[in-house]
Amino acid sequence: MYEKADILLVGNPNVGKSTIFNALTGLKQHTGNWTGKTVATASGIMRHKKQTFTLADTPGTYALISNSPEEEVTIQTLYQNPDALTVVIADATCLNRNLLLLFQVMEAANHVVLCVNLMDEAEKKGICINTEQLEIQLGIPVIAMSARKKRNIENMKEFLIKNIHQKPDIKKITYPEKIRNGLFPIIHNITSLNRPIHKPDFIAQKLVLNPELAKQLLIAANYTEKEISILYDQAREEKIKLLQEGITPIKMQDLYMDTWRSLADSAAKASVRKFTTTEQQRQRKVDKILTSKIWGIPIMLAFLGLILWITISAANVPSEYLSKFFTWLRPYFVTLLTFLRLPDYLSSLLTDGVYATLTWVISVMLPPMAIFFPLFTLLEDLGYLPRIAFNLDKYFKKAGSCGKNALTMCMGLGCNAVGVTGCRIISSTSQRLTAILTNTFMPCNGRFGLLILLSTLIVRSGLGSENNFLAVLCIVTLILIGIGVTLLLTKLLNIFYFKNKSSAFILELPPYRKPQIIKTLYRSLIDRTLTILGRAISISAPAGAIIWLFAATDIGGQSILQYCGNFLDPFGRLLGLDGYILLAFFLALPANEIVLPILLMCYLSTTKMIEVADLNVLIEIFHQHGWNLLTAINMMLFSLLHFPCGTTLYTIHKETRSLKWTILSFILPTATAILACGFTNFIWHIFS
Repeated sequence: MYEKADILLVGNPNVGKSTIFNALTGLKQHTGNWTGKTVATASGIMRHKKQTFTLADTPGTYALISNSPEEEVTIQTLYQNPDALTVVIADATCLNRNLLLLFQVMEAANHVVLCVNLMDEAEKKGICINTEQLEIQLGIPVIAMSARKKRNIENMKEFLIKNIHQKPDIKKITYPEKIRNGLFPIIHNITSLNRPIHKPDFIAQKLVLNPELAKQLLIAANYTEKEISILYDQAREEKIKLLQEGITPIKMQDLYMDTWRSLADSAAKASVRKFTTTEQQRQRKVDKILTSKIWGIPIMLAFLGLILWITISAANVPSEYLSKFFTWLRPYFVTLLTFLRLPDYLSSLLTDGVYATLTWVISVMLPPMAIFFPLFTLLEDLGYLPRIAFNLDKYFKKAGSCGKNALTMCMGLGCNAVGVTGCRIISSTSQRLTAILTNTFMPCNGRFGLLILLSTLIVRSGLGSENNFLAVLCIVTLILIGIGVTLLLTKLLNIFYFKNKSSAFILELPPYRKPQIIKTLYRSLIDRTLTILGRAISISAPAGAIIWLFAATDIGGQSILQYCGNFLDPFGRLLGLDGYILLAFFLALPANEIVLPILLMCYLSTTKMIEVADLNVLIEIFHQHGWNLLTAINMMLFSLLHFPCGTTLYTIHKETRSLKWTILSFILPTATAILACGFTNFIWHIFS
């Protein structure tokens, strides 16, 4: 159920809905410069001249006619609030496309006004909009503004308050005769039941195009199961008649879209004038380079390499200081436990298990995230991420997906759980599930620490160099392998399971904008870094206790860790690894950051996690346990391709609401990692 609202904000992605919502309510709802930022309804309070009104910010959506989660949430919100003032936010730089959604909202809502946002961007692009003429064409109130620069916010409030109390009649749209004839019997049945439901035409449309959503709307309107069944049967009969006339659901969608497109073209033609500006020419020149077939991908890799180089170079110092701080704090924690007179085994569990695990996770995870996320968010604010999606779209289309998958991959670079949540922007169910299953092939922040260390180890031990650029090159190569595996498995899943064709990727490239530094730091540090760190801590704390129990429990002169490692060793050798490495990955399921300390516990037969600061000492430990170049390479491969962490698995279950897909998201990448490592081990032994 959705909260009741006085005002609803509806619009395409990236039109400034969240910015307007923040300006009107004073909240800090996350805003961004690329598709799919808002994926759930947010609510807040607007206060003006001692009056208060509840606002709801609905998910960004391009239409109300298909079956994407964003569309269904928006429709549900509209129906939950039939008396609300629905404000459609449109992008002034592409008004024609935005008006398509407006006409669909006018079919679903009783009280609609239009807000044409980003007028400053339109001016830069040489677009002039006559709002008075637009009002005449649409028959509803229209206001123009530039919310990003906080212009006219008070005027916007006055406009909203004025129109809350005025409900002009919305022009009824005339559809082709085939649609009217097909839906008329259903509409008649709905109205004959004498139930208080608004917009029966829209309900009839949904009974044909999206019966499950129509059922939810009818239930919300207190229709009985018997009444819904009658309407279902009627809709099924009419759908059969339409099919006999050659009108499939897809054809019906096309007829609807043709009608709305014609109306949008007519309104835009009468109210929009265009002229060329210097700024527009400049941005087009930049796009010719950043999205070119020759330079687009290399520039993307250069940006990624630069961000990784800065992260690698800058994260070591704060990590070292945090480690020293927690080492200094440890005796005080032990003193506290002694003062509480806890049993020795419990004190050891809390100190060597929980405390050691938590402090390692914070020391290793926090500095890279605090550097990586702000840099990544700067690219987002600049408007570069949609260009990445554009550059990769053709590759994903060949694999049966679309460029939106590239956006979720970018989010996965920071955290796979965030990438999984971001898959909501993909409207196709099968493509969304495919993106969720393959998102783990992007190395998240939790794995970067180990990958950075292993790449540095390979460069120093294998190549005899201490050049950070070579280490970055190793990681960029690994990310390219992850992208390649993602494309390959996406293709295979679409061929053998989903049998899915690529979908159209509608993405309006936003203008380049000057980043808002303060907001960027706030969002990246508070909304992302601390949130993800909190999840990792909550999962790794109990994991630390379990690992300590495994290491401290002695059976016949060996710990449970050693027994497990010896048991897995033969299989590990087949993969070019060893049993302890496999065990470390499985025990680090709660948080990828603790793979290395678990491995060192196993190698050094200790009961607590330890940190080896000197890379030369670490190299010596690995050499003593049979490591060679293949071991390091395959450990990097296994880290890249293996199962997602506990936080991501929990997020997958929450997003899919299915144990089946959660289990498959564990099995698929693990099998991929095993096959990849087994293959490289086989090739290594052939040529060595």
